[in-house]
Amino acid sequence: MKIEVLFPEFCNLYGDLANMKYLQKCLPEAEFIETAFDQEPVFVKEEVNLIYLGPMTETMQERAISKLKNYRKRLQEVIDQNTVMLLTGNSLEIFGNYIEKENGEKIEGLGIFPIHAKRDMMHRWNDMVLGKMKQQEDIEIVGFKNQFTQSYGENTENPFVLVEKGTGLCKESKLEGIQQNNCIATYVLGPILIINPLFTKYILSKMGVENPRLAFETEVMEAYEKRLEEFKRIL
Repeated sequence: MKIEVLFPEFCNLYGDLANMKYLQKCLPEAEFIETAFDQEPVFVKEEVNLIYLGPMTETMQERAISKLKNYRKRLQEVIDQNTVMLLTGNSLEIFGNYIEKENGEKIEGLGIFPIHAKRDMMHRWNDMVLGKMKQQEDIEIVGFKNQFTQSYGENTENPFVLVEKGTGLCKESKLEGIQQNNCIATYVLGPILIINPLFTKYILSKMGVENPRLAFETEVMEAYEKRLEEFKRIL
């Protein structure tokens, strides 16, 4: 089992690298590869079981786009091959068509997802999300959002979450994120794998883990059930 974590020295806003620290507890025998920004990603030449990219600053976003453009064809290929990918926070915007700044300047993205983002650095958007996975509707997702952007475009066929309370890709949408094969891109933070144990089991199964067991499973399930109850009450 091989997991690649892209650019961990930069892509760790909101402590989202805890997603991978938790997976290490769940998969103690797996190989975790932390690919620094100045290195060639392992997925370019090797097969991996999971690729993870977390949230980052807007400046780093633009650098990451320039870096990953060199591997766009390969990224599309691994998505088409059903490789598991998890993109959290604003990393999903890198895979869209473009990011529009306040002055109208557009930063071209990878063009893998048919969406685009608009920045508003003077207004931070915070939200809580409760909903069900589109492809696995018995799994409820809870989490938080903290962003300076809203995304727009076409995700009606392949959203990650059907939002019941909170917002989707933008304030006007109830369709959150994108799931293209086993590539999941979402604004939801948490860290999402720690606070959504059923989703974590789903990810592990897609990676090829049979009968996945979670680290601290009793504790994380109890916390998850309590959080679900609270979200349903207050949202």
